[in-house]
Amino acid sequence: MTEVHTYKFDVKMTCSGCSNAVTRVLNKAKDTGDVTEFNVDLSTQEVLVTGTLPYDDVYEKIKKTGKEIRSGITVE
Repeated sequence: MTEVHTYKFDVKMTCSGCSNAVTRVLNKAKDTGDVTEFNVDLSTQEVLVTGTLPYDDVYEKIKKTGKEIRSGITVE
């Protein structure tokens, strides 16, 4: 069985366009089944991602949006 992990990222998002870009890329990962759930919170600039992808893969997906990732940790 594949392990499920939860990651928390501090992503610099200054507007709804920023958060929408992150949401779009994570929705694509959700469609493939690699991400089971996620939450993008513009007010706290926090992104929580749960799924089977390794940390580095999730990091790269968010980074491709062009948004600055200030920090990231594994929660579970």
